[in-house]
Amino acid sequence: MIKRVFPAEPVYRALALATVPAALSTGLFISVSVLYFTRVVGLGAGIVGTGLTVAGAVGVATSYLGGRLADRLGADRVQLGANVMQALALLAFTFVNSAGAFVAVACAAVGAQRLQRVATGALQARWFTGEDRVKVRAQLRVVTNVSIGLGTCLAAIALTLDTASAYRSTVAATAFLAAAATIPLFGLRGRVSGLAVALQAGDRRGNADRTVRSPLRDRTYLSIAALNSVVAMHFGIQTVALPLWITRSTDAPAAMVSVLMVVNTAFVALFQVRASRGTHDLRRAGQTVRRGTLVLSAGCLVLAAAGDVGVGVSVVLLIVAELFISSAEVWCEAGGWGLAFELADPANAGAYQGVSQTGYALGGMAAPVVVTVTAVQHGLAGWALLAGIFVAAGLMVAAQAERAAGLRRRLEVDLAA
Repeated sequence: MIKRVFPAEPVYRALALATVPAALSTGLFISVSVLYFTRVVGLGAGIVGTGLTVAGAVGVATSYLGGRLADRLGADRVQLGANVMQALALLAFTFVNSAGAFVAVACAAVGAQRLQRVATGALQARWFTGEDRVKVRAQLRVVTNVSIGLGTCLAAIALTLDTASAYRSTVAATAFLAAAATIPLFGLRGRVSGLAVALQAGDRRGNADRTVRSPLRDRTYLSIAALNSVVAMHFGIQTVALPLWITRSTDAPAAMVSVLMVVNTAFVALFQVRASRGTHDLRRAGQTVRRGTLVLSAGCLVLAAAGDVGVGVSVVLLIVAELFISSAEVWCEAGGWGLAFELADPANAGAYQGVSQTGYALGGMAAPVVVTVTAVQHGLAGWALLAGIFVAAGLMVAAQAERAAGLRRRLEVDLAA
């Protein structure tokens, strides 16, 4: 972790140093936010759910917008502005006292978070090349997961005190941590030689001899982004389906929710970088996503088997299922990153990353509903249906990646001739 947070490469170091406080903020916020909004602010659970759904829709729009802005203004500037915006939005949560204000602030917070992700992806796409892009993305994800885990541990203080002031202070702390994430990014292009040139809007001066591709007219990229949005719904299993399934349909103790979260965090920290090796190759990236969805489907079926089988067997099956799901997560993410980077037009990197993140945002918005109406409500049949959806999406991603790799190979042969 020390090497990943303080690497020698200056751009990656700035991104890593910004990621730590931002992810700590996220860990704190997700741990106390529901209790804060329902018990301190006094909002109903339905209002909170509706507000977050509306905010998710805003996040879809800002994902695409963020890519366009990154090409026009520079990815580092967009990320810096989004960090400031999110810090202000999190601070505004401490003053929220009505449903309307909550929805407005939630939209700003989620929109800013999506802008951050797009800008980070665009910055990586422009500054790093080939295998380094996926490797840096994987290393940053490790830093993110570990920092979120630490944030959830710190949140135990507020949860133990269980007072309005403790929850309000914790939400305020998330804002200050988000603000701290801006510090490593200030003056980045001035400190790093050549970064300003790499981040020039569209970098079109070096590509005047050809037409810059638009992601909205790139059928292969759009189809893979859409399919990856389906694959990305697997995050809903971890955050929504597992807590509900464990507490409603298995004999395992509720504490298993936290145990499985720890298993997932540790697994990603240990294996995400290893899983990303070689996924800058289109064919291998598609195969990695396919492998991940096949393992994910196995995890879904093991989860289905964990219901009503006794405490001991249920606990064992849940841990086995979590290992399957965590393996699938690192593979699906690594393959998806490789495809998102390698299929994009370098001269329009921001717009392409915006489309990619729009797909993830759509998947994140749909996941709670999809996993609930399938697996949680219908048991084995629902888990089997969910597994089939993931496998179908993974097979189609691999097929599209194989086709794109073949076209690229033929183009290289033609150019060489």
